[in-house]
Amino acid sequence: MKWLPWRFVVRHVARKHGFLDPIALLSRLHSFAQPSDVGEPIELLRAGVVFHARGLINSRVIQHNLDWVWPYWIEKQFDPLDPSFIPRAFSITHINLSHRNWTAVGHPDVDELPIVDPRGLLTPFFDGWSLDGWLMAKDGRCLLPSRIPDARQRQELGQGVSVTTESAMAGMKLTNRAWVELENGVPVCKMRLRAQSDTEGSLVLALRPSNPEGIAFIHKAHLSRERNAWTIDGHKSVSFSRPAGRHHVSDYTHGDVHIHLQDRDDQTEGVCDVGMVTAAALFTVKPGETTEITASVPLSERSARLPSPDAWTEEREGHAKLVCPDAKYQFLYDAAVVSLILHSPDDVYPGPFTYKRFWFRDAAFIINALLSVGLTGRAERALERFPDRQTTMGYFRSQEGEWDSNGQVLWILQRFFQLTGTKPGAHWHGPIKRGSRWIGRKRLKENLDAPHAGLLPAGFSAEHLGPNDYYFWDDFWGLAGLHAASEMLAEFNIEESKEIAREADNFAHAIDRSLEKCQQRLGRLAIPASPYRRLDAGAIGSLAFGYPAQLCEPDDPRLLDLANFLIEHCFVKDAFYQDMIHSGLNAYLTLHVAQVLLRAGDPRHVDLMDAVADLASSTGQWPEAIHPGTGGGCMGDGHHVWASAEWVLMIRNCFVREEGERLVLCAGIPQRWLDQSRPISFGPAPTTFGSVSVSISPNPDGDPEVVWTADWHGAEPEISVQLPGHDPIMAKKGANSVTLERQGQEA
Repeated sequence: MKWLPWRFVVRHVARKHGFLDPIALLSRLHSFAQPSDVGEPIELLRAGVVFHARGLINSRVIQHNLDWVWPYWIEKQFDPLDPSFIPRAFSITHINLSHRNWTAVGHPDVDELPIVDPRGLLTPFFDGWSLDGWLMAKDGRCLLPSRIPDARQRQELGQGVSVTTESAMAGMKLTNRAWVELENGVPVCKMRLRAQSDTEGSLVLALRPSNPEGIAFIHKAHLSRERNAWTIDGHKSVSFSRPAGRHHVSDYTHGDVHIHLQDRDDQTEGVCDVGMVTAAALFTVKPGETTEITASVPLSERSARLPSPDAWTEEREGHAKLVCPDAKYQFLYDAAVVSLILHSPDDVYPGPFTYKRFWFRDAAFIINALLSVGLTGRAERALERFPDRQTTMGYFRSQEGEWDSNGQVLWILQRFFQLTGTKPGAHWHGPIKRGSRWIGRKRLKENLDAPHAGLLPAGFSAEHLGPNDYYFWDDFWGLAGLHAASEMLAEFNIEESKEIAREADNFAHAIDRSLEKCQQRLGRLAIPASPYRRLDAGAIGSLAFGYPAQLCEPDDPRLLDLANFLIEHCFVKDAFYQDMIHSGLNAYLTLHVAQVLLRAGDPRHVDLMDAVADLASSTGQWPEAIHPGTGGGCMGDGHHVWASAEWVLMIRNCFVREEGERLVLCAGIPQRWLDQSRPISFGPAPTTFGSVSVSISPNPDGDPEVVWTADWHGAEPEISVQLPGHDPIMAKKGANSVTLERQGQEA
């Protein structure tokens, strides 16, 4: 657009048709951000265009056809009497802003991740059509799960992973269970419907041209001659465990098939140029009897990488296990581990739907969680794919304009070698060297007469921090990456290690100078998002200084002042409320604050953990951002794996964490867990010193005992046992247990 004739043409065409001048508009938009090499990363723009393209289709279809049976979020968001209602006015797009909740089901190392919405709607394929279950009585009453006020949903974590949804009304009950299993090595998504009714009726398996984001086109559906399978758009298939008794199909012109469930005529094929075919297979339900039907959808033609029927058992065998008296914490931890396994088939994904793509930032946190609970093979496999995404200049690029990625890659790479007690192989020398030198070259000149002198350039960074700016989040990660690279390069070339160490020192001085100017400008110690920002919700990114990068001491006054500011000004219902872009309560960012408080020995970390636990869905998941009023997801993926990773890391650090050359045990255990007599344990958990298992024997009437076992990489570290409510103890060398006394108790 910098070429003059193009600017003229675009302006002329826009004005001729009565539109705003896009060149002037973009110029105004950019004036609200710091000048940067990159505006909004193309990946985010692309995702946004796709998102709103769907929303544009939704606006053309949904509001004109509200007599259709829609997914739960639409039924709620378009109901003027519901708290989730959003007026539409002249909104160009209609998108899910109130109930972005879903749960992934799958099989280890299978890339396909079907999702289930809060009322059991199953979407087998990424961004595709869905299957639903209904129950219709002979008198015309119909149990439609998406329209009833209440339903019960749970995730079961037994041999496999399944989501069960139970709904009922006036003498009718419907149970919907969805899962993925292997048939001859091929992953198949299953939906089992069980129906009971006090009158004669029909169990309905419904094919829906929609999903939790809105419309998902179906142009053609055909019932097989045996009446036990659909062929959809010529290449996808759904088979039924027994033939359909009746079958109906409809198109956009004739309305939803729901309208035609009691038609006498039977149809076996539907075609719709618009792409709104609906179909229903009906199975007789007799009074007082249970009718069951299972729908099967092959997810792939290829065999799964782990064809063993015991794959789930094998995957769970080696990871760190939690045993605690808090049923909710226990379930959330177990569900989070399952979530990590499902979303790490090769790359790691921060979600099964909206975020089923790769970002270095999310990957660093998710891989840290995988490592911290012993899922080391999955972490290593994901890390080995990183060099292929590094440019020849050394930039680890998942999308342009994000200057945090190189630091995060180098940091998590060192974390892998530390936790596994190994050293980087020769193939890592080049990527580490190029990646660290890229950070040095990318830094701005230190002699600039500006607060951002020596920092990384302005960029978009994490999208929840605000418009382009010189974010300290980027700088803290860059500094952490340089420290990590310097230590790793010492294994290859001591001079290269010293070179990067000097670069890290210069970078640290530049950051300190900028922070001092911020303190003078703001009149307090808290770290803002950038040298030019007031303290606001975007400052949440600056917590990286203490967690997870640990660039400062746990009691650094700048870090603690920031945490207190966020709690006082940016929290709603004891959870961090991000009022920029996310506009909701954030589970994973709340836990970042909790981690800072835990390091500082501040017991408020438990309050924040409890708040996050209360925000979880009944299936043990968190959407990226949560509506403060309805509790439904309002932004991002409805099953946010970064949030799962943070819950795992929070639990792990409550039991065992590293502080420099010291190992800290039990510092985050909730006091209420100690007011009962059941044992508490966690492990084996990898640490930088070796693998550690910790157990606590609570004694409500006496002194509790903490016992640990370890397989050290080398020399035993200093061990500090800091059980809340008890006097901390430095364990003696060679000891593997301590008995603690309550604080204030006389000797």
